Amino acid sequence: MERLRIGVIGLGWFGEIHAETIAGVPSLELAALCTRTPARLAEMGAKFGVRKLYRDYNDLLADPGIDAVSICTMWDQHTEPAIAALKAGKHVFLEKPIASTVADGRKITAASKGARGILFIGHVVRFNPRYRMAKQAIDEGRIGRIVALSSRRNIPAAWTPTILEKIGPIVGDAIHDTDIMLWFTGDTVASAYAQWVSVRNLKHPDIGQTMYRFKGGATATLETVWSMPEKTPFDIDERMSIIGTEGIIHIQDTFPNLAIVDGNKLHSPDTTYWPMFNGVRGGALRDEFNYFAATALSGAKVTIGTPEDATAALEATLAAEESARTGNVVRIA
Repeated sequence: MERLRIGVIGLGWFGEIHAETIAGVPSLELAALCTRTPARLAEMGAKFGVRKLYRDYNDLLADPGIDAVSICTMWDQHTEPAIAALKAGKHVFLEKPIASTVADGRKITAASKGARGILFIGHVVRFNPRYRMAKQAIDEGRIGRIVALSSRRNIPAAWTPTILEKIGPIVGDAIHDTDIMLWFTGDTVASAYAQWVSVRNLKHPDIGQTMYRFKGGATATLETVWSMPEKTPFDIDERMSIIGTEGIIHIQDTFPNLAIVDGNKLHSPDTTYWPMFNGVRGGALRDEFNYFAATALSGAKVTIGTPEDATAALEATLAAEESARTGNVVRIA
């Protein structure tokens, strides 16, 4: 088989971005779409020229003409479709977070053992070339033992009113930096302390500030602000510093990597994660789908985006959210 016939389950904002990305991957064929909303299903079917349209993911999974699925449902609706897809023998690309509880993350992981298809968790930052190069330098021993890390992942307020009714900034975004820190250190989080700030009085607070202590002794701070002012000219303010005993790495993926001035405004659009070129998404998300397809088609083992790593990142961020709610340091066994 040279191409995987893939279906997208969940057609919200990011499900549509997944479909736009799949369209540019030669080893994938966007063959099916699934959402419970009839109007949205018809709209996306017409946009992508897909004829296999399903309102129930079980019907999609029963289709022998589908080899793989991309699951982009809400994070608290990952468990059932992911396990069902694995039982149906499909290859599964599951968006992060792996689940909404550690127990469900472990259930999904257990279901992947012995399954015919692979299970890949979409932690896209691992495919950002700047972080990949940092990981390479760390593995080469160029900065010695990591002793401290810090990150910033802030986005404009205009992006987040709807998102903050569903998920908070720590699990929603700091989970990216948590996953990267676990990857860089090869360690596990021993304890978490966090604070929240609510700016707009939405269901979840706008700001999360997190501190981790790793079992090996390193410490980390993570800033996640989902309420940068509306006039902010860039989509993301993303940075990370890694301090070792013999060197330092600083990663920056923010303004002004590209600046476009039109009218009376300066824009600095995303050029890294899923930039659009001629109607098709590129960047790290396409690299992620290329990796998923190549791994599934070759029969290789998933080594990036494993469910074990994804569950560890989820556990740390959920501990941080518990700390923010209670005001206590939360220790992870």
